[in-house]
Amino acid sequence: MPDVEYRPHADDAADPGEIVWAWVPYDEDDGRGKDRPVLVIGRRGPMLLGLMLSSQDHDRDAADEARHGRIWTDIGTGSWDARRRPSEVRLDRLLELAPGDVRREGAALDRARFDRVVAEARRVQGW
Repeated sequence: MPDVEYRPHADDAADPGEIVWAWVPYDEDDGRGKDRPVLVIGRRGPMLLGLMLSSQDHDRDAADEARHGRIWTDIGTGSWDARRRPSEVRLDRLLELAPGDVRREGAALDRARFDRVVAEARRVQGW
């Protein structure tokens, strides 16, 4: 079970509740991936736990996404996206990231949205 707690701090370290940028491998895990925003939700030992974000609207293809096991939730806009596009968080895939592999360039998500996302991820992933 992940150690999940909202605790963003204005320092140089990535903290739960913050949206950071990191390299995220594609689902195929074939060595390819994409640099993308990630909501840090907690820790497991020294590793950060996160959920990736997307600015694509998965609501219009929700049935196809669900068929492939991908479940998304809307979180709205924030300063993590320079163009202020609405974002979604992927709930079914928990990422483990080394703290040195993330760049703290994003923003802190407010407590209410963080709590909602974590509750939905717990339900989806069963932890």
